Amino acid sequence: MHLVNDSFQPSSPSVNAGATQPSRLGVYLEGDGVDIAVTAPNAQAVEVCFFTSGEPTAQETRYRLLGPTDGIWHGHVAGITAGTCYGFRAWGPWNPEQGHLFNPYKLALDPYARAISGNVELCSQTYAHKTDAALYPLYPFQLDPTNSAPFTARAVVVDKQFEVVPGPKTSWENTVIYEAHVKGLTKQLPGIPQELQGTYAGLAHPVTISYLKDLGITAVELLPVHAKLSEAFLNERGLSNYWGYSTLSYFAPEPSYATSKARCLGPTAVLDEFRGMVSILHENGIEVLLDVVYNHTCEGSSDGQALSWRALDNAMYYRLNSQGGNIDYTGCGNTLDTSHPRVVQMILDSLRYWVSEVGIDGFRFDLAVTCARGEEHFTRFHPFFQACLDDPVLRDVKMIAEPWDVGPDGWKTGDFPLPFSTWNDRYRDTVRGFWVSDGRAQARGESRGAPPFELASRLSGSQDIYGAGHIPAVRSPRCSVNFLTAHDGFTLGDLVSYDHKHNENNLENNRDGSDNNLSWNHGSEGRVFIPGHEAEKILQTDSPLAELAAARIRSTLNMFTTLFISSGTPMMLAGDEFARTQGGNNNAYCQDNETTWLNWELAEWQKELYRAVQKLITLRREHPVFRPSKFLTGKPHPGDTISDLSWYNQVGLLMGDRAWHDPASRVFQMLRSGRPYGDQDLLAVFNGMLSPKHVRLAPGRGTAYHEVWDSAITEADEDVPSLNLAGDDILLEPLSIKLFLADSRED
Repeated sequence: MHLVNDSFQPSSPSVNAGATQPSRLGVYLEGDGVDIAVTAPNAQAVEVCFFTSGEPTAQETRYRLLGPTDGIWHGHVAGITAGTCYGFRAWGPWNPEQGHLFNPYKLALDPYARAISGNVELCSQTYAHKTDAALYPLYPFQLDPTNSAPFTARAVVVDKQFEVVPGPKTSWENTVIYEAHVKGLTKQLPGIPQELQGTYAGLAHPVTISYLKDLGITAVELLPVHAKLSEAFLNERGLSNYWGYSTLSYFAPEPSYATSKARCLGPTAVLDEFRGMVSILHENGIEVLLDVVYNHTCEGSSDGQALSWRALDNAMYYRLNSQGGNIDYTGCGNTLDTSHPRVVQMILDSLRYWVSEVGIDGFRFDLAVTCARGEEHFTRFHPFFQACLDDPVLRDVKMIAEPWDVGPDGWKTGDFPLPFSTWNDRYRDTVRGFWVSDGRAQARGESRGAPPFELASRLSGSQDIYGAGHIPAVRSPRCSVNFLTAHDGFTLGDLVSYDHKHNENNLENNRDGSDNNLSWNHGSEGRVFIPGHEAEKILQTDSPLAELAAARIRSTLNMFTTLFISSGTPMMLAGDEFARTQGGNNNAYCQDNETTWLNWELAEWQKELYRAVQKLITLRREHPVFRPSKFLTGKPHPGDTISDLSWYNQVGLLMGDRAWHDPASRVFQMLRSGRPYGDQDLLAVFNGMLSPKHVRLAPGRGTAYHEVWDSAITEADEDVPSLNLAGDDILLEPLSIKLFLADSRED
């Protein structure tokens, strides 16, 4: 094979016939062989390459495809069966200044590959351009004439699989999301056979299922499971991209999360294990949501590897500047060009595949603003959004956007239209601020922080964000995905144990990760107690260590309580229910070790914390008044005698305007009428001060209040006072919440 000039054509024979459905992208079994279709509108010729096995040195047979027809190269090849490995080679101009990096020496992974075989090696052969010994490019870019096939991944022809059990279709108002990493969740989970730990099968094991159901989870949101590739700089440091936000394939599951048995049986078995996991979770009433990364790929910046999209048609798939280099709105080196219809088509086809063929119930879109950029700026009525709303496959699944990226004007919380919900960072920061960083400020004699109206807005579904503005007010509180922590940042246990990040093990001199954590170590940096009998003895004393532990637990419960009485969709990070720690690392993306794997050796205080969180989730599930599905008005529902939502101060009087805007007004009450839901009334009483406070209970409708929760009581099963009357004085411990339920019928 020798590249002569821009018009060089491959010498392999052309396919004898076109694809049955040329517009169906990918490779599919059809008749006596396979139909092939791939998009590369700027290419001058495209070959499909079939291999006799998955071995790096396997014999390769090439066929020149027909086309392009509307930018698609296609054909039919007889005699190809399921399990055959394949790839593409694309001919075209070598013109880096215009973004054209065609190099037929480089085997391109099918962007529509549903299973993959082999690994990508970090070597000069996988770059379209020549590099030096350290893999840095030689300038100006020069075409590298070495074959990459022995050093890169290949697609695998997939046969039809068994049917996946349909999902439970849990309503938004009943949804509780649990964000977890496939490997990290079960890698150390007792009761799971060692060969299943950290795998798709491990996630579907009865031990895992039982834990999730007992806690009250309705949906697991998995960190990326698309096939991935770690960045070169991580490989150089002996690290890897554990989180997986570095996609190699948008259709194939990551093989390393499958059991060794499935990997030995081949790529199809890996896919079967994944689909089996989804079926088992569905059978147990648990939905599966995927964190997806359609904003960038693993190929990196312009001097990165040419593995799939770059090798096929760099100028079509990526946003480029006037010099042919990558525009980076993601902070990851490149940006997929969603202003191009074929790129949007690829994303939509990927989403449909995971729903229709794999049974996925919804998606969380990483850096979703990037997906909705037109020529440059965010477009709230982008064709991608409209397609998701109109598509019969996608319009009824859960769609969640991370509403920001690092591009111009990239913060768009509240600007996403239906069907999307969005992560609500305002919620996260407000709740952390009120209970954690404001508490730290008080302890240091500093300003107390934001006035109470900010927390009240978040408790009420963030109507100021989702019920007004550019988007018509047809959205409901479910559009606010309320969260305290996520994979990116401190765990909840670390949020109350560290004032500063501790990311030294990432080998970036602690420069990575956010410095704006709104955290509080409560007087001592780091975790100061460990599981064990000695620690349990200490925690039963009045020692400073016991006081520190109790304060941290109370802050944790305050945040959890707020989360589960807030309108909107709650999401929690796996392990927060027992205060897991990452040792203060708030950017553990490259830590595939005990830092990120959940440690299930729980001390008694952790078990008590788990039971408390479990109780809160149960209260939310059993009482619709905890989770209003519509924005409340502050007026009585027809037939009711009290407002659907009202707010009272410390002495039981309605909150005045001045109090709402006074940062010192940190003791107040929220009353929700339960009558619109056929439920009891809910009264939540907040003490955001560092000293105990007496509070006169709101008058409500005059019925008795039954106390059901006190964040100052760490034992979830401990009895709390059973009855209080409207107007009674109660005592709230420092920084705590009490919850009461009252009969919604009039006396």
